[in-house]
Amino acid sequence: MTEQERIELLQYLEKFSGVFNDLVHQVLKRIISSQFDGDFYTAAESEKAFASNAKLPNVNVNTEHFIQQQLSYLEKQQALWQSMSQAMLGEPAEPVVKEENGDKRFADGDWQGNPMFSYIKQAYLLNAEYVKQMVESLEFDDNKIEQQVKFYTRQFINSMSPSNYVLTNPEVCREILETEGESLAKGIDNYMRDLENSPNEAFKITQVNPEAFTLGDSLAYTAGEVIFQNSLIQLIQYKPRVDKTFAVPLLIVPPFINKYYILDLDDKKSLVRWLLDQGFTVFMISWVNPLEGSDGLEFDDYVEAGVIAALDVVEKVTGAKHINVAGYCVGGTLLAATQAYLIASGDKRISSLSFLASLFDFSEPGEVGNYMSEQMYPMIEKLVNTKGYLDGRILAMSFSLLRENNLFWSFFIENYLKGKDPAPFDILYWNSDSTNIPGPAYLFYLRNMYMENKFIEAGGIQVKGIDIDLSTINTPSYCLAAMADHIVLWPAAFRSAHCLGGEQRFVLTESGHVAGVVNPAGEGKYPYWVNPVMDKDHQKWLAGAKQKNGSWWKDWHTWLSAFSGDKVDPPSMGSDQYQKIENAPGSYVKVRI
Repeated sequence: MTEQERIELLQYLEKFSGVFNDLVHQVLKRIISSQFDGDFYTAAESEKAFASNAKLPNVNVNTEHFIQQQLSYLEKQQALWQSMSQAMLGEPAEPVVKEENGDKRFADGDWQGNPMFSYIKQAYLLNAEYVKQMVESLEFDDNKIEQQVKFYTRQFINSMSPSNYVLTNPEVCREILETEGESLAKGIDNYMRDLENSPNEAFKITQVNPEAFTLGDSLAYTAGEVIFQNSLIQLIQYKPRVDKTFAVPLLIVPPFINKYYILDLDDKKSLVRWLLDQGFTVFMISWVNPLEGSDGLEFDDYVEAGVIAALDVVEKVTGAKHINVAGYCVGGTLLAATQAYLIASGDKRISSLSFLASLFDFSEPGEVGNYMSEQMYPMIEKLVNTKGYLDGRILAMSFSLLRENNLFWSFFIENYLKGKDPAPFDILYWNSDSTNIPGPAYLFYLRNMYMENKFIEAGGIQVKGIDIDLSTINTPSYCLAAMADHIVLWPAAFRSAHCLGGEQRFVLTESGHVAGVVNPAGEGKYPYWVNPVMDKDHQKWLAGAKQKNGSWWKDWHTWLSAFSGDKVDPPSMGSDQYQKIENAPGSYVKVRI
């Protein structure tokens, strides 16, 4: 960068400095205190809540490790200064520290080729490693607190990356010069738009153009009809795509914290369409996006007015005495609770269960658990009770910050610092299409599942006054986990499968919580592992597992077919009692916040 370019850059920055300072301040403020805005919880109330629930952790310092890291840090700092001096003199200089492979933040050539930006990057990486090692020097008596400290340390470190700031990101500097400052103006417009569309308690950063896709047209367009609805669900019956279908229908229970169409994106990625092509009769629950008036819904309602209501309609429309049911993520947890309730009630109509990336044993909840503690719960409770529901945009931001560099800071840079518009991407469109969660149901789930892990206890929770005991579920079960899933860790999913009675088939797929599940059979991008012997130890299970190429969809088809009966003529669409209300995808899924 020449001296004249530096002068021009500073002039552009001076013009917009006030607005950009406010931008960074507002974004960081909302990240730090996103769930617990002062409008809902005063400083005094926060202090009281923490004081009443506080349990000071017992922390020891590994002195030897601490001193070693300090000495190492000082040595590397000295080496960095020497390297910097050589580079400034035009001499070849080897980097003192390098970013990890695949770190896209520093992919631009100037991070390596320009001495100034190379020094900024290396100084950051060196300081980041030092902070992480200092935390590693601390020995906690509480593993959960240790994980939380590491999680929030990581958030701080990544927020301070030089790629997130105008003057220290070479790509941003070039963009400003090339557009003569127009990129800054566009970035400010993008920021103001997102600020207006954000709740007070969180910041909703645009990951994809909300006009890029249309439900029923470019996404979720598999032909079907809404044949039933109540205050909680719409039930979609999909039209058959083959002449003969299995006699036993399949009901899918998606997570109520997301929208169902992740399982029906487009022709190539639609699990629903693929199942129809294999001859399954598919029904899908579409959850309401609760706003005013539907905020009193409880977990029991999701069982009774959700899954059981859908089962009743499927049974009456098809005439089938047995039904296969699959649940994804939270939908699988809900399905397990429903089946335990039905068994306790003498209802045996579910012939098989499929759990896709679902959790029953919450003793290892993954990084999501870092948001939850006794100190935080009173503030979450007050926030939810004030509105009557958890704003889905708060949850969306929380999940984005589990992968902060990819799902938050990358968009912060592109949208605001560079003034770009995000590219169309169907999965990110779904990810950004948030849904609210009724307060009572959310607080029940948070307290009983994540915080107290009562779901695995016999009688730990009740549904409509009936004790829930997962060990009574002797229904054949297909349990899928994803190896890189950061929301439902696969060892936790493996332990969850052992909570059930009956025969289980556990399958492990490559990739994560979404891509591992939405792994189309035609492409088979990710392999999977199978082992019919359900060892108690997940590592022993994996050691004895066989890797299979292609998508797990085909394995599921083979397993599910055994519980689906003979091929017969497809059932009619709806019935006299359950006539078409509207075409799929229905209206509930189209409600946006």
